[in-house]
Amino acid sequence: MHTLSRSAAARPLPVRSSPALRPEALASLIEEYLARNPKAVVVEEGAQLFDMSQARFKVEPSSGRCVLQLWSEQRNLVRTVVGAELRKDALRVQVSRFGQTKPQVLRFVADRDQRTPFARDTARSRYVSVLARILTRYFAGWKQGDLHASADLEHSFGPAYVRGTLERGQTGWAVVAINGEETPGSVDGIATIAILWLDHCRQRGEGRRLVEGVKVIVPAGMAATVRARMAWLNPAVAKWELYELDEPHEELSALSIDVDGNFDLHLSSAFDGEAAIERCRAGVDRLLRLLPADARTRTEIVPRSATEISLRLHGLEYARVQHTLAAGSFTREDRVSFGAGANETSLNPETEDLFRELTQRLFEGRLPDGSMRNPLYRLQPERWMESRLRLEIVEIEPQIAAEPVYTQVPALASSERGMLDLLAVTRGGRLAVLELKAGEDLHLPFQGLDYWMHVRALERAGEFARTGYFPGVERSTAPPLLYFVVPSLRLHSATETLLKHFSPEVEWRLIALDESWRKRLRVVFRKQGGTGRPMERGGNAG
Repeated sequence: MHTLSRSAAARPLPVRSSPALRPEALASLIEEYLARNPKAVVVEEGAQLFDMSQARFKVEPSSGRCVLQLWSEQRNLVRTVVGAELRKDALRVQVSRFGQTKPQVLRFVADRDQRTPFARDTARSRYVSVLARILTRYFAGWKQGDLHASADLEHSFGPAYVRGTLERGQTGWAVVAINGEETPGSVDGIATIAILWLDHCRQRGEGRRLVEGVKVIVPAGMAATVRARMAWLNPAVAKWELYELDEPHEELSALSIDVDGNFDLHLSSAFDGEAAIERCRAGVDRLLRLLPADARTRTEIVPRSATEISLRLHGLEYARVQHTLAAGSFTREDRVSFGAGANETSLNPETEDLFRELTQRLFEGRLPDGSMRNPLYRLQPERWMESRLRLEIVEIEPQIAAEPVYTQVPALASSERGMLDLLAVTRGGRLAVLELKAGEDLHLPFQGLDYWMHVRALERAGEFARTGYFPGVERSTAPPLLYFVVPSLRLHSATETLLKHFSPEVEWRLIALDESWRKRLRVVFRKQGGTGRPMERGGNAG
């Protein structure tokens, strides 16, 4: 993570725009803005994605491009920066996203600057009118049902999605659409809504009308993720059609759905974790000496890279050691810090007492039998679950090998979420992708599917072998297994409906844990689906 000195942060920022800026200059401009505005928020399409007083960032030139990563407890975002312009009220950063040719804009603003509810509702109402005209023009001969854009929480339909039907005789189609002013995350989520709306239309029809499938309409240039996801829906269950709408020109284009799309994947090389710990040993030992004996035994020492070590308690990082070049020298040193986000603090003699105070509070509050009222107990539950499963995976799934189990693999450098939760291998050599969720999440199935698709593509390309993962393990040629691990009472009611619409080629396992998983791992129930075998495809292209 890049930081700046006080003197650098105090310098006025020159007004610069992107065309002449090299990757190094782009990285510098972003760094300087965030140094001057540590409480800035990151806004995309009117929605706030990150509060930089809580989030962390990393920006660096790499292979001739500038790569920006932002992450918080809620999300992780990775983009390639293609331009930046400092304006009076914000830093406007042009970014490219996997599979999309049209650049998008992230706005770093010192003050919160989002669409008002009135502006949002006006845009959605206008879009309903545009969509009605489009459906009439492009699907002549079909009777258009009412278009709805209101929230229906009972059925998990948000107001960003317009739902409707097309009917002719005893047949019909479900229709779901979203306008271009909604967030990219909402656009990607339309695949979830498409399945649920299709299921709702079929149940509501009660067999009186055959609902053949669903037509999904997304803004022009924003179809990549939806297209990839829809390719893995079961064509035997329904017909799946995808369209892009150029809203200003009111033009609708049908898209083919291709299973083996062109993924722009980047898999970081595996590294020797033990060697990394030894490399940072001086800094790690310095931190451990400041802790009581019982706290030392509870601390997880987790290598994040060949030159960075994370110290964690039940998955929550509280300190880190970076083995890096000393300022103005070619010698290397351990840079030690604690805290996170805007509260990240360098460890030195003046801050040692603060470190002791903060860690004492942490180790007293983050206990397996602690209180839900304590924010330290509630913080980052997925990381807590991940830390348990990484060490005890065979307790819930005996067919997975106890090691190696990779955590937070930075495999998807061009995706919305850049880190796999857990990546393991079965005793038969088959890759296993584990998506963990400690809270209810409507989009869990597709989040796991995203990882599964990319791991499948990386394995087929031989990337895991090339970059040193699973050394000495003879791997199966079968596609990966996809696991979902969720506390039973936190499983969204729509999850199984969504999974039933996945292609049989996606072999999945759903493992529901007892609510007391922090104390012990106990499986309440299991479900599974998919055969892992290819099937004939057809009828799923527009």
